Amino acid sequence: MNYTLNQFQIFLKIVQTKSVTKASEELHLTQPAVSIQLKNFQDQFNIPLTEVIGRKIHITDFGLEIAEAAENILNQIYAINDKTSAYNGQLTGRLKISVVSTGKYVMPYFLSNFMQQHANIELMMDVTNKNKVIESLKNNEVDFALVSILPNSLNIEKLDLLQNKLYLVGSIKTKYKKTANIKEIFQDLPLIFREQGSGTRQTMESFIDRNNIPVIKKMELTTNEAVKQALLAGLGFSIMPLIGIKNELHNKELHIIPIKGLPITTTWSLIWLKGKKHSPVSNSFLEYLKKEKSKVVQNKFSWYEQY
Repeated sequence: MNYTLNQFQIFLKIVQTKSVTKASEELHLTQPAVSIQLKNFQDQFNIPLTEVIGRKIHITDFGLEIAEAAENILNQIYAINDKTSAYNGQLTGRLKISVVSTGKYVMPYFLSNFMQQHANIELMMDVTNKNKVIESLKNNEVDFALVSILPNSLNIEKLDLLQNKLYLVGSIKTKYKKTANIKEIFQDLPLIFREQGSGTRQTMESFIDRNNIPVIKKMELTTNEAVKQALLAGLGFSIMPLIGIKNELHNKELHIIPIKGLPITTTWSLIWLKGKKHSPVSNSFLEYLKKEKSKVVQNKFSWYEQY
């Protein structure tokens, strides 16, 4: 047997994502490289770790046991590295954050200087939709979550970071009926929605229901980036967070359509389970944010005030 830590990491990620493609994306490796390492790892066992049924990969019971052992080994390796760095007086460990998809335009700016100050910290940031973010927080799989809509089902604490503004947006080339009546504006407006479970979708639907607006649902897309590309192509309109369309507004590719009742304003908040015992790393990050968040907002998001 000649296992490598790299093989443990790759196999564990395949088990977690149930996909070679997704594992390669999250590990920032090519799909062939991940497939080769999976094969090399499998060749060391005479019992299958995985099986493919209908083009979908399934983990065998034996594979699940090996994944559990691999995770334990990797955790022990991390602990050794942490102890070594701590002995040298350096802050070390893992910082785990789950971020709603639009939050990818926000969270990196609040992490950048902190990560530069502490080179031995390993960042694990999962970007997904609101339902999965809340699930990972509920299961205590992460230290923090970044959301724009607070969950009602969890007892949490929070630190507000930045205002979130949502506007009706469309391509600069796309025509729409200009009127003061909200219902008339939306009457012939094909709308593009995010998928179920998205915080942006929830906010958009709340606005539509609150104003009793009949809408034409054009399509449903799974990422903010996909919605933006559909708008640029002239496929319709959407209510979108301002944070994700800075460049397109600046380049005059998209424009904000003035509507009574918009923007919808929420708040980007970092949340964690109430009573959670923070690790030295997560506690240090929290203290850093309390001290530096105003400076980050001023330096990185001053353009926000134009809208």
